Amino acid sequence: MTIPEVVKKKLQTLPHKPGVYFMRDRHGKIIYVGKANSLRNRVRSYFRKGTLRSAEPKLRGLIRQIADFDILVLRNEAEATLTEGRLIKEYRPRYNVLFRDDKRFLLLRVDPAEPFPRFTTCRLRKEDQALYFGPYANSAAAYAAKEFVEKEFGLRVCRPRVPGPEDHRHCMNDIIRFCTAPCIAKISPAGYRARVEEALAFMRGERPEHLNAIRRAMEQAAHRKEFEKAAALRDTLFLLQEAVKRRIRGEKSLALKAEEARAGVTELQAILQLAQPPRVIETYDISNISGTFAVGSMVCAVDGQPQRNRYRLFRIKTVEGSDDPRMMAEVIRRRYARLVDEQVAWPDLVIVDGGITQLRAARTELDALGLQALPAVGLAKRFEEIFPMDMAYARRPKGGPTIAQGPIRLPEGSNALKICKQIRDEAHRFALTYHRRLRLKRLRESLLDEVPGIGEKRKQQVLGHFGSVARLRRASLEDLQAVPGVGPAMAGLIKETIGTYRTSTRPAPRPSESNERC
Repeated sequence: MTIPEVVKKKLQTLPHKPGVYFMRDRHGKIIYVGKANSLRNRVRSYFRKGTLRSAEPKLRGLIRQIADFDILVLRNEAEATLTEGRLIKEYRPRYNVLFRDDKRFLLLRVDPAEPFPRFTTCRLRKEDQALYFGPYANSAAAYAAKEFVEKEFGLRVCRPRVPGPEDHRHCMNDIIRFCTAPCIAKISPAGYRARVEEALAFMRGERPEHLNAIRRAMEQAAHRKEFEKAAALRDTLFLLQEAVKRRIRGEKSLALKAEEARAGVTELQAILQLAQPPRVIETYDISNISGTFAVGSMVCAVDGQPQRNRYRLFRIKTVEGSDDPRMMAEVIRRRYARLVDEQVAWPDLVIVDGGITQLRAARTELDALGLQALPAVGLAKRFEEIFPMDMAYARRPKGGPTIAQGPIRLPEGSNALKICKQIRDEAHRFALTYHRRLRLKRLRESLLDEVPGIGEKRKQQVLGHFGSVARLRRASLEDLQAVPGVGPAMAGLIKETIGTYRTSTRPAPRPSESNERC
């Protein structure tokens, strides 16, 4: 098997990180999307001699068609699983079959408006008044959480909206499943609703004592040498932790309490040895897929609380290929050159998402603008370590602020760590949302590529005339023929192609924050 040169070069630079990968054919079309806990190990495995010799025919056919590939590094395997599913539905690669039934991940649903609410599973989040938990990449975790809250809090599993004595006649759930049986008034409506509220609090991660009880029962069973019982409790505990953590991760963007936020600002001042509390913090992140649709984001926190009206978005303009440090340098240069020109006050602290290379890129740009006194640090994801400013220099600059040597690992559970993680995750979310929106917009614009005989120049004329694919879909044949260079035959082809083609995903929701694209 002959491996293309572009593939050989990329194989040497693959990271040992989780993420998704895109296999492309010689035309650049995505033919397979996969996920990996280690992108380096997984992608390299395709190009080993033994793989082509012993793989099944489908895999051998895929390998022979690979002319290039791209990767998208993510934070963990769970996020990679979710991203893989979404991208497969979006691009419909011919070698992917696992997600072609459009099956969505499980959600847990509770409708508080019901007289006796209960937990159910579903795969579609509707615009109703119900509460949803998930989605869960691990279905076993979703079912384990559902079964646990039903048993622990005595919730019903029957389907009637208002269960009565007739429903109880053939039901034994109050005996075998610990149901509190509101159908026969064993518990009052108020008492039952209180149990539902406790179950919801547990799912939000606000009742860790229930998990601690399982952990103690597991340890006691192990101490009594009841190893099978201990193993079952261990598996249950693991699944419940996954379910609850998934919910907590989904709410990381919520603001911290005011007291915690203020305490975190004070802690950061002490830890970083800043001259004043960092009341205004700006955090930057980059999002791209191998250099394509590259964007940057800036989120601002005042006194530790996100200020969405100060968020900013940047479309990368000067960097080709996948080079996060240079992209970070461009964003910092554009942002602070503007502040210097407009003589606007700059923040008390700059945080860049990444390690020493991103920090050096940012520091170089700040120094070139005469902002040596502006503190800047890097925040690495792996161990949540802070790289202080003096690590960006071979020597500490004269006149620059004094910052402790690093890297610095913030104390687990500290308010300073909570602030840094919150605003870093918010910057990542904001950048990723913009990146996905641009990618989907390009996907929709490419609908005209399906029209036989249309070139790039003509495509841009058509899109420029109507402004969007949505308006183009609504256009009549007469409207299409009004575009210069589009005759009746071409108008008919465009109308036929655009009218029948549908993308497989909805566009990413627009961020609700007020923002400025720079």
